[in-house]
Amino acid sequence: MEMPHKLAGENGFHFTPKLLFSNTSNSAENSLTFDTPSPQDSCDTPLSNGTLYSSADSPSDSCVKPLCDAGSENESQFNKGIKYVSSEGEALVCGWGAFTPSCLQFFNTPKGVLFFLCVASFLQGMTVNGFINTVITSIERRFDLRSYESGLIASSYDIAACVCLTFVSYFGGNGHKPRWLGWGVLIMGIGSIVFALPQFTTSQYEYFSEEIGLCSSNQSVRCSTSVSSLSNYRFVFMLGQFLHGIGATPLYTLGVTYLDENVKSNYSPVYIAIFYTAAILGPAAGYLVGGIFLNIYTEIGRQIDLTPDNSLWVGAWWIGFLGAGAASLLIAVPILGYPHRLPGSQRYIVMRVSEAHQLKDDSHKTASDPDFGKTVKDLPRSTLLLLKNPTFIFLCLAGATEATLIAGMSTFGPKFLESQFSLSASEAATLFGYLVVPAGGGGTFLGGFIVNKFKLRCSGIIKFCLLCTMSSLLAICIFFIDCPNMPMAGVTQMYDRSPLSEGHLNLSVPCNAECDCLREMYSPVCGSDNIMYYSPCHAGCKKISTNQDGGKKVYHECSCILGNVPATPGSATAGKCASSCEKRTLLLVFIFIVILFTFLSSIPALTATLRCVSDRQRSFALGIQWIVVRTLGGIPGPIAFGSMIDKSCLLWQNQCDEQGSCHVYQNFAMSRYTLIAGLIYKVIGSFFFLLACLLYKPPPPESPPGSSDTSENGNCDLQENKCPLQSQNNV
Repeated sequence: MEMPHKLAGENGFHFTPKLLFSNTSNSAENSLTFDTPSPQDSCDTPLSNGTLYSSADSPSDSCVKPLCDAGSENESQFNKGIKYVSSEGEALVCGWGAFTPSCLQFFNTPKGVLFFLCVASFLQGMTVNGFINTVITSIERRFDLRSYESGLIASSYDIAACVCLTFVSYFGGNGHKPRWLGWGVLIMGIGSIVFALPQFTTSQYEYFSEEIGLCSSNQSVRCSTSVSSLSNYRFVFMLGQFLHGIGATPLYTLGVTYLDENVKSNYSPVYIAIFYTAAILGPAAGYLVGGIFLNIYTEIGRQIDLTPDNSLWVGAWWIGFLGAGAASLLIAVPILGYPHRLPGSQRYIVMRVSEAHQLKDDSHKTASDPDFGKTVKDLPRSTLLLLKNPTFIFLCLAGATEATLIAGMSTFGPKFLESQFSLSASEAATLFGYLVVPAGGGGTFLGGFIVNKFKLRCSGIIKFCLLCTMSSLLAICIFFIDCPNMPMAGVTQMYDRSPLSEGHLNLSVPCNAECDCLREMYSPVCGSDNIMYYSPCHAGCKKISTNQDGGKKVYHECSCILGNVPATPGSATAGKCASSCEKRTLLLVFIFIVILFTFLSSIPALTATLRCVSDRQRSFALGIQWIVVRTLGGIPGPIAFGSMIDKSCLLWQNQCDEQGSCHVYQNFAMSRYTLIAGLIYKVIGSFFFLLACLLYKPPPPESPPGSSDTSENGNCDLQENKCPLQSQNNV
């Protein structure tokens, strides 16, 4: 027996869920419940558009019983005879085509979708914001790239997303979202594999051994076109990032709206917060795991005399991309099997209370038309409606300012720590991961939890975002502090420890004049006098041995280093000198606070964006927001930060009279540039959040008292008579 039951949603949607009963007696018995409700068993709640919502005891909507009563015996008996289908006649089952085994239906729930989307966002974050940022120094060293070129590689992800966002969010928002999501994750996996290809298509990594770098060795260097042409591999990296951007576009637009449409509106911030927490934990895992991979030499199995502490070391940067690519290809399969809409989701749609910004000319009501947004002809009108929404516009601009800092610092944050604290690339990546895990992940989840706990409305959410931005603005002043550069002979000071003019190098002195040292052979060593030297040759070292304890190379008879006994040459150890910066703990604590408050506002800002527009425009609104965020923030952020960091470079790589990557940065200049950028963008972001709050015009309050709570919670307090009885004919 088939029983249609029409429901009207907030924006004029009409749904006709069909209930198919396999048992005649059960259907006849339940038909009495549907068709002849008693006043005691039913209550009709006015929705935000004035439509009456029937609370008759049905499987898809209930006003008397809780929405999720898994322990109800009647419900379990009732569900045995139900086959959920959408209003278009599509079966709401999990599977691929005709293959829909019953065991898969266990995952056909909001929690099942959340799990697979969390895995996908975790992989995306681990790859794009974790591995790439972790290995950026190694890639620069391996392929002779400058910081602005690596910044362009990072920005290629956002460029691809901007190209695809309008198309994906508009047509995907009105299409089969899980299929768009699944194919996106598949493309993302292919991008990860493409990104790792240069490891297998280029020649072996060439470096100068310690023996060649000694003072007594004959100094010679080969200059060939193959060395300089390595930088052309940046186009392969950009292609991989481009595919990453295309694949991740549906994830953070259609994925968010798919979750929002299939859960209760007051649970939506928690689901979205969990989803974004996984996306934040991904980069953290990428930093930690990527740091481990960087301790493995890039060409596995090759015998070398370098250690990870050596500045010429290049770790196995490519392993993570292959693993993440394979995992993405696998996780795309279950996502492709989800239905257009989850069973029972229609009741959440019809119970949603509108918080959309009210335009003066009432043009926002255009989106209430059920046929609106289904064709390309409606694209200009849909875009115009969003552009006329000042709250939406200023939330987008605020997000762009935050994205600039997040993109810039996530790309070059490990390099900042590496320079400030004189760490190796793997140590800096691991330390940055320790900061991002609790601060970024915890802040993201906590933001969604606060919105749900205090049941904040759109206006309150924007005020909360403003408070978080102001707090991080105060914390970012910590970049007034910096750790001094470790003294380096001929770069930061003269060999006799006298001051050296900034920007001038003086590497040739009498103590190494006979060594005929070359600029191409950069291999810093730490002298026994706690001063760094450009290379063993520039320190005048003539012999080498291996330390039995740590396995590090130790250089002896260094004529430029004063020994413990006067007039005797000293020794040096391969690698940088350890930093003894007293401000290290304070700097790390405040960096943690900046990350925490920056991510604390991310989910509330996203929730405010979803609530200030109509339901029909949510996917498209997120697409437009991501275009603004990436165009004004994500794309220029890494490029601007890369150029800024290049300005603070003290020592550039010299390869056959061509400038390569930067070897040594000026810590003071790097910290001040970061401070200026942080202050500017945080002040602008606070101003945009303030304007969004002041210009927001909420819809008029519901006429019956308590109707909002009724719509949100899906039940009525019959004892207090807060739910007026209405005629069944009004439904």
